[in-house]
Amino acid sequence: MAPESTGKVLSREEVDRTLARLGAEHEAIECSLLALQDHAGRRLLEGADLSGVTRERWERAERLVPLLWSHFDVLTEALHDARQLRARSRYPGEDELRRLTALLDGAHLRLSGEDEPAESVGWQELVARMNAGYASVLDIVAAADAVWSALPARIDLLSAELRRLSTLAHSVGVRPGEHPAGDELQEVTEELTTLRAEVIADPLTFWIPDGGSSAPGGGRPDTARYDRAARALDDIRREVDAVIGVRKDAEERLIRLRDVLSRADRTLAEARTARGEVLAKIAASEVPAVSGPPSLLHEELATAADYRRRAQWHRLSPLLERLEVRAEEELERARASLSAVTVPLAVRAQLRGLLDACRARASRCGKAEEPLLVERYDAARRLLWTAPCDLRAAEHAVLRYQEAAAEVLMPRSDS
Repeated sequence: MAPESTGKVLSREEVDRTLARLGAEHEAIECSLLALQDHAGRRLLEGADLSGVTRERWERAERLVPLLWSHFDVLTEALHDARQLRARSRYPGEDELRRLTALLDGAHLRLSGEDEPAESVGWQELVARMNAGYASVLDIVAAADAVWSALPARIDLLSAELRRLSTLAHSVGVRPGEHPAGDELQEVTEELTTLRAEVIADPLTFWIPDGGSSAPGGGRPDTARYDRAARALDDIRREVDAVIGVRKDAEERLIRLRDVLSRADRTLAEARTARGEVLAKIAASEVPAVSGPPSLLHEELATAADYRRRAQWHRLSPLLERLEVRAEEELERARASLSAVTVPLAVRAQLRGLLDACRARASRCGKAEEPLLVERYDAARRLLWTAPCDLRAAEHAVLRYQEAAAEVLMPRSDS
């Protein structure tokens, strides 16, 4: 039975234009299906041992691809029939135009499949279905191909760098169980191995669709786990470089440490000697206690030297950093102790200088031998040059001498 159309009968020109348009659509669909068939992502999906989301979606897509070709065959046959009918006459009559209109515009395309009931649809509806099905398959193929093109190669490059770094780290003692960076190296190695296997088996899990795009394959690979591994590797590389740096300049740093601690010891010894002198020479003065040498730091310094002899650079590195800070703090503490205990001696020296300066001024004015000045000078001098010196009494005596000198040297108006 010839197909029928219930709408307007197309003119000869409209039939020719429609045939041209449908021919172009048919050619475009064929090119798209052939491109899909030859797509690298499709071939990879067909040969891969898939799992998870990718396996589930690809199984549905695989069933859809033969159906698309089946629908394409229906289109091909319908287009062939229409072209054959149109070719019968250069100027088709009313009956031929009606039959051509039904072929081109009517719901006469017969579809049947194992999983769907038979139905008749029009050309445009069938093309719309095929476009939707093609887009859904291409979306899976393009997304999987994009992930496989982006991530495995980058993971392999990072893994190669990881192997080189692991060899270098092992040579300087950065090993799992012995150094935190060694444990991190092992964790990153395991993560990259797991990540690569997951990307190969389930690439669609690592795809972030572009919510604003309706184009098949719109989106980007999810590289978050890869990026974290790359950042961790950078951190480990810096730690290994630091350990290598320790190996290069360990002896020089140990020498500097010994020098700083030696200066701290000498300064503390000087402070203890000064404290004894102050206690002997200064009476009624609060003199702070002076601690002993930093024995713990010396023990840790010996441990550091032992680490260097045994090439345990991963242990030497943090120990040296800690010791350098603490040694400088110890030297500053020793200097502060020396300054604190010598304050009374400095005060006594200042009072002595003040007394002598005041007497020199009186001498220049010819007044040094004034009885009051001689008496007060002798009293102040006895206090300042007698051990132990009473600083408070000496300071009071110097002040009394200054006051007397000021009074004697003060010019007087004639009465």
